Amino acid sequence: MAKINLLPWREAYRAEKKKEFVTLLGMVLIFAAVAAFGWDRVVNSQIDSQVSRNQLLKTEIAKLDKQVKEIDELTKRRQNLLDRIKVIQEVQGNRPEIVKIYDEFVRAVPDGVYFTEMERKAESISLVGFAKSNSRVSVLMRRLDASYKFTEPNLTKVEANDALGENGSQFEMQVKIVQPNTEQASDEASEGEA
Repeated sequence: MAKINLLPWREAYRAEKKKEFVTLLGMVLIFAAVAAFGWDRVVNSQIDSQVSRNQLLKTEIAKLDKQVKEIDELTKRRQNLLDRIKVIQEVQGNRPEIVKIYDEFVRAVPDGVYFTEMERKAESISLVGFAKSNSRVSVLMRRLDASYKFTEPNLTKVEANDALGENGSQFEMQVKIVQPNTEQASDEASEGEA
């Protein structure tokens, strides 16, 4: 039998396969490196894009916050102006009321009674005055109670005082003012009963 030495051929085959493997491994490594670099660039590009979007959103949000603050300030100014207008309208509307109150006092105060102090607190008037007699104070209270502008006269203090004569007295009383809305409601109620 003839002996053929296949070692050199096997060695050459192995060397060729090893060279192919190393080349293939190198190509895979190069491809992996290129793919990793490409992936890194894509991811970094997306991160940069998202950072720029976030920055744009932050600047737009800051602009909107500034506009919201301006709107809030304008709303407050508007509300202040509306409140002022309401107060002015109430003052304008109530201007004749004080005249009506004094007119009603002139009609209700009997002879021999005069006031030294009048003080208004909200919808109540405190009165301090002198009368020639206690009966005149009673007449004053009845007239105030019958008046369309006043209600619930309450005598808080009566003292003898001879400033207007020997039966004279000094008195303090409070009376409530009837509101115009209450007047209208009472007028409507009386019309409904008739």
